[in-house]
Amino acid sequence: MAQDSTADGPDRKWGADILYIWTVEGWLPLAIVLDLLSRRVVGWATSDRLKRDLVAEALRRALVARNPASGLVRHSDRGSQYCSVNYQALLRKRGILISMSGRGNC
Repeated sequence: MAQDSTADGPDRKWGADILYIWTVEGWLPLAIVLDLLSRRVVGWATSDRLKRDLVAEALRRALVARNPASGLVRHSDRGSQYCSVNYQALLRKRGILISMSGRGNC
């Protein structure tokens, strides 16, 4: 099935991912939330190690910065951080629709 990464307005579809940035102290995990219309980062967070709270912090920052209406679609892979009970609860509490890639399809 083809994925639709287009959006018909701002804050209608967000993508989320974790990147790793090389620094002199080692790899730095960076969680980002991207608005799929503008392709701009609307939320981000870093941490000294990869943990579940990292993606929740990036999402919280995006929500504060953009305050999207209920019905926003948030897409990510099926990483354990995005599947965590607390993260899924945060999405549902804000009326965000959860979209995830199929198994084995990052």
